[in-house]
Amino acid sequence: MAALYNRAVIEAAGGAAHARAAGKGAGLGRRRAGLDATFAALADPTRRAILARLARGVAAVAELARPFAMSQPAISRHLKVLERAGLISRGREAQQRPRRLEPRTLKEVADWVERYRRFWRKP
Repeated sequence: MAALYNRAVIEAAGGAAHARAAGKGAGLGRRRAGLDATFAALADPTRRAILARLARGVAAVAELARPFAMSQPAISRHLKVLERAGLISRGREAQQRPRRLEPRTLKEVADWVERYRRFWRKP
């Protein structure tokens, strides 16, 4: 079941990358697909913990995997979902592929949530 869910998230995130690459000319449907992929990626507590770590700075995969009781391939799958949703990016430093947070995608989420702020603010 989890594999099917992750596959759906990865496929949806592929549409997100296309929508982001298209820039301002992207249609509403593609932007919505990107937001759906972002929220799907954020729905998992492991991925949120990875983002929290990356908020402190760039990290290698081994460092990101350290706090979790799961295999390296499992962590890599989580990273792939986050990358395809545009939440993190992969760099290249010698033999390593350090990951970093991509604030633009988080800003898109914050902008979307901001439209609903009036519902929880006091009048």
